Amino acid sequence: MNICVIGTGYVGLVTGACFADFGVNVSCVDKDEAKIDLLKKGEIPIYEPGLKEIVEGNVKEGRLEFTTDLGASIRKSLVIFIAVGTPPREDGTADLTYVEEVSRTIAKELNGYKVIVTKSTVPVGTGNLIEKIIGRHQPDGHKFDVVSNPEFLREGSAIGDFMRPNRVVIGARSEQAVAIMKDLYSPLYLIETPFVITNIETSELIKYASNAFLATKISFINEIANICELVGADVHMVAKGMGLDNRIGPKFLHPGPGYGGSCLPKDTSAATRIARQHGYTFKIVEAVIEVNERQHGLMAEKVKRLLGGQLKGKTIGALGLTFKPNTDDIRDSPAIAVIRILKGEGASVKVYDPAGMENTKRLMPDELTYCGDAYEAAQGSDALVILTEWNQFRKLDLERVKSLLNAPKVADLRNVYDPARMRAMGFEYVSVGR
Repeated sequence: MNICVIGTGYVGLVTGACFADFGVNVSCVDKDEAKIDLLKKGEIPIYEPGLKEIVEGNVKEGRLEFTTDLGASIRKSLVIFIAVGTPPREDGTADLTYVEEVSRTIAKELNGYKVIVTKSTVPVGTGNLIEKIIGRHQPDGHKFDVVSNPEFLREGSAIGDFMRPNRVVIGARSEQAVAIMKDLYSPLYLIETPFVITNIETSELIKYASNAFLATKISFINEIANICELVGADVHMVAKGMGLDNRIGPKFLHPGPGYGGSCLPKDTSAATRIARQHGYTFKIVEAVIEVNERQHGLMAEKVKRLLGGQLKGKTIGALGLTFKPNTDDIRDSPAIAVIRILKGEGASVKVYDPAGMENTKRLMPDELTYCGDAYEAAQGSDALVILTEWNQFRKLDLERVKSLLNAPKVADLRNVYDPARMRAMGFEYVSVGR
């Protein structure tokens, strides 16, 4: 089978590479010539463990190609995946400009029956919109089907999520389209992956509902952590006690500076807007967003109290810039949000992150001091703040850190270290909810 994946961002590149690894012939298309040139040279523009090896192997085997020729790729493919960006507008709604543009191009290039699949996260009703655009702009009346097939890829473990997913969701109106999609995903039948076959609208909403619920768990445990600090409880034990209930589960019950990245902030905002457009207020998720934004300020306040209530003139070493480990993604990163607050109150900030430095330099080229490692960030700082739980931050030489700091102060906003041990070593130590 030949397929075309339009968009070589995070979702498109992972999707194309993994389908090629399933044995499918894949054309990954992007109008960004510079990005396509990099990919043809074997250079991967995003940080994702294991992706480079899969791309190299499938390019070598001839199953994966990168091109800017969208028309040719559409004409030779049976299945066309739309994996373009749907960034948030100022009002929080998803911007479908790229989806609409691609749909018009698909219409003009149809040369037979095609299955057009939305991989991008799109509002409910986008499938209908694509059907109308293609129906209106195609000249020859070829048959086609539109399918919703949302992605559930976690940055940092996207390859595993694609190859061993919790579920595959397929929303379609046509049995023929469902059969083609099942054939495309047939390698997953060997590992008994559950398939959810439904209509397009339900499939589109499953993605938003899933991300809104995950964000809710994060904001909920952050609220619990804040209460724990007021009453003298330990949020880790509260989360453990909750998570052992199979109805709740332990995942996403980790307190910290809040959620971020390319999905949860965008999708929670879009979910509330979808509800309001239909005359309903999604009160729970609106509160989730409010709690998440408030958490940034509460974390900055912890650092401020650790430094005696005054940030002006202080130097802070910050470990972590990405919204989570094992990615270079700083989009809506709570680490960046906290750093901006610290900067805004007059602190100088030295930063280090294993993968997020280059992206942060483009965003904040002159506002921060960029360091070569964690110890350089600690050297001469009045406090060290842990903002992202990269593995290499879990086993720091704490005696060395202590000797490098101006004062032995650590704000551990990811609860990486044991409070009793840190205090026994002579650190003035604060964490979240403990």
